[in-house]
Amino acid sequence: MSQQGSTVYLVDEDPSTRRRVDRLLTSAGYAVNPLSSGEEFLKRRPARGASCLISELALPGRGGLELQASLARSNRTVPVIFLTRRASVRDSVRAMKAGAVDFLTKPFDARELITAVGRALERDALERSRRRAHRRADGRARRLTPREREVFELVVRGLINKQVAYRLGITEKTVKVHRGRVMQKMGARSLPELVRLSETMS
Repeated sequence: MSQQGSTVYLVDEDPSTRRRVDRLLTSAGYAVNPLSSGEEFLKRRPARGASCLISELALPGRGGLELQASLARSNRTVPVIFLTRRASVRDSVRAMKAGAVDFLTKPFDARELITAVGRALERDALERSRRRAHRRADGRARRLTPREREVFELVVRGLINKQVAYRLGITEKTVKVHRGRVMQKMGARSLPELVRLSETMS
């Protein structure tokens, strides 16, 4: 994905690693934020644009896996790439199960790291887009009346107007009126679009 507006956080206690990764990713067009501990990273405000975290596994104090767990607990969905000199299979499996994008060993291959960063930022951009769509759809749905919400939920489940009318004990004509208002308030131009909007809310 485009590097513009993206932030790569780098947490590693080794200054030489921070310098090497910083130079590599800066030359690739990324804005890099090097830090020496997980505590420093957690104190930073979340980036406004797409971001990812490259973290050494064996950090002093709060280790890389604990940092990853802390992010999950605080609902900060930052994609993580682990970079480490030594790790057990158990650690690598645990990291990947918890959602790590990649697990690279030192000395790392420059192309592999750049590819992993691109993949992580793409994942974050998609997740941010999904959350924005959810907020938009949720905001529109709050404008629906209770009856319109009932019609909305039945229509997106595939029921035709006659079936909706039977379920709600109203006339088919009334269903058509409510359905039109639902389409207008939700900003949907077709039934498939209305269904897609409902899916972003789930």
